[in-house]
Amino acid sequence: MNKKWVDLQVNGHRGVDFVSPELSEKDIVQAIEELAEAGTAVFLPTLITASDELYARNVPLIKRTVEKYGLQKHVPGVHLEGPLLTCAGAHDPALQQECSAENVRKLHDLTEGFIKVMTLSAEAEGAPEAVAELKKRGIVPSVGHHTAGYAEIHRAADAGCQLLTHLGNACPNLVGRHENPLLAGLAEERMDAMIITDGHHLPADLIKIIFKVKSPDHIIVTSDACSLCGFPPGEYSLWGNRAVLTENGKLHNPDKQCLVAAAATMDMCMEFLKSLEFLSGEELLKVGRTNALKLLNMEDDL
Repeated sequence: MNKKWVDLQVNGHRGVDFVSPELSEKDIVQAIEELAEAGTAVFLPTLITASDELYARNVPLIKRTVEKYGLQKHVPGVHLEGPLLTCAGAHDPALQQECSAENVRKLHDLTEGFIKVMTLSAEAEGAPEAVAELKKRGIVPSVGHHTAGYAEIHRAADAGCQLLTHLGNACPNLVGRHENPLLAGLAEERMDAMIITDGHHLPADLIKIIFKVKSPDHIIVTSDACSLCGFPPGEYSLWGNRAVLTENGKLHNPDKQCLVAAAATMDMCMEFLKSLEFLSGEELLKVGRTNALKLLNMEDDL
């Protein structure tokens, strides 16, 4: 199978964490090289909810490193998964910020305009204005880490949002049976869905349901890989979480009863999806590469 995937959500890889205050140029180049060897040709370094100071340090560092080594084709920008969120999940809730157009402008300036995708929460009061501001600045708005229902999701779509961040994850374990972020996201036809197919974030049957509703033309697979990707099973600390990596590759916080990103590369996610045996080779290519490149307005010349 193709080994040149495009991943819109990579928190880190093999010890490199894009929200580490010690992130270095060497770390960034190492991650790009190792991910390329693992089958990820293009990716967005993803920075979860963090301080303004961290964003102002790390994103320009990534930008300068990419430009210095001529790697723009491999890393066209970053994904800010936060801090304009209402549902923290594995993130630090103390670092969440109000979802507003003003904060979008501030984050854009702090990061020297190197943001390609930003995730925010659809039910936040200022979400429509924030979505409009992101669109104005050429940033792809995506909604996730929320408890949004039908009205909030439709409102975000009305404002121009066309993407859902890891649909089915980063929401409370117990939600309303008829109205919840998963069903609302599935119902909104104007939004494409990013999903994590590492075999742990979503059950196989739910993956099939999402594909039946959205179709391969409107789904983008992401890995949500983190710095523990490539590490042996054990107990670690990640973003203030007790992160337990099991023998079968599940990375979770047993205290919060939530997953803590993923320990799988994009290639591993695509292999799991292929193993479900309901998609053609052309459809796998769409969800693992073509759709993401289209979203980024990049040529498919990998």
